[in-house]
Amino acid sequence: MMLLAMLLQAIRIAVPYLLAAAGGVMSERIGVIALWLEGMMLSGAFGAALGSHYTGSAWGGLVGALVAGAIVTSVLAVATLRFKANQVVVGVAVNLLVVAGTRFFLRLVFDSASNSPRVPGFGGEGASYAMLASFMNPVVWIGLVALPALGWLLSSTPFGLRARAVGEKPEAAASLGVSVTGLRVRGLFLAGALASLGGAYLALDQHQFTDGMTAGRGFIALAAVIFGRWQPVRVAVACLLFAGAETLQIQLQGTQAIPSQFVEMIPYVLTIVALAGVVGRSVAPAALGKTE
Repeated sequence: MMLLAMLLQAIRIAVPYLLAAAGGVMSERIGVIALWLEGMMLSGAFGAALGSHYTGSAWGGLVGALVAGAIVTSVLAVATLRFKANQVVVGVAVNLLVVAGTRFFLRLVFDSASNSPRVPGFGGEGASYAMLASFMNPVVWIGLVALPALGWLLSSTPFGLRARAVGEKPEAAASLGVSVTGLRVRGLFLAGALASLGGAYLALDQHQFTDGMTAGRGFIALAAVIFGRWQPVRVAVACLLFAGAETLQIQLQGTQAIPSQFVEMIPYVLTIVALAGVVGRSVAPAALGKTE
C-alpha cells in the first residue's frame, strides 16, 4: 500500500514537469531556447489563481493561466523572433520579469506579499481514497498525455514535420515556402500554453498562489528535455525520474533520518548528475538559439 501511495504521489508531482517539459520540447524543436519555462509556469500559476478567484471556478482559473501565458509568450516572441534578441538573455529576463511582476500584482490584487487567498480548485473531495482525489483533476490527465500527444504531433502531422524542419534547417524550410517566423510563433504559443498549464496545476492543486511557488520546476523540466534528448517519450521518462526523486525527498523528510538541508538537495543534485552524463553526447536541434 505504501508503494502504491508513493507511485500515485510521484505521478501527481510529475504533472507540472510533464506539461512544462512538453512546452520545452516544442520550443526547442522550433529553434527557441526554453530557458523561460520557469517564468512561464509562474505566470500560469498566478493567472490561474487570479482567474479562479474572480470567476469562482477552476475552469476560469485555467482560462486565466492561458491568458497570462499568452501575454508572456507575446513578450518572448516579440523579443526573440521580431527583434532577434539573444534567446538566453531574453529567457533570463522573462524569468526575472515574471518573478517581480507576480510579486507586484500579488500585493496589488490580494494585498499580500506571500500568497493569495484560498481559490477554488478542481473536485475530488468525494473520492474514497485521498490520493486518488487529484486524479479527478483534468489537468492531471492533460499532463499525462501531453508528451505522447506532442510526439505524435511532431512525427505524424504536416505542422510537426515543418516545425522539426524549422528547428534543424530553417533555410531549407524557407526555400520550400514555409514561413519560418510564422511557424515559430505558432509553436511558441503552443509551448507557452503547455508550460502555463503546468503552473496552473500547482496553483489549483494547492488552492492558492504562493510567491515563487514553482521553486525551480521550470529549470528541472528543461533539464528533463535535455536529458531526454528532445524525444517526447524519453523526456516523459526523465520527468517521472525527477518526480520520483522529489517523492523520495518528501518521504525522507518525514523520517528525519537525514538532515533536512541534504534531503531538499536530492532533486537538484539528481538534475546536475543527469545533465553531467548527457551533455556532450546529446545532439540538440541544429538551429537552436540561432536568430538568423
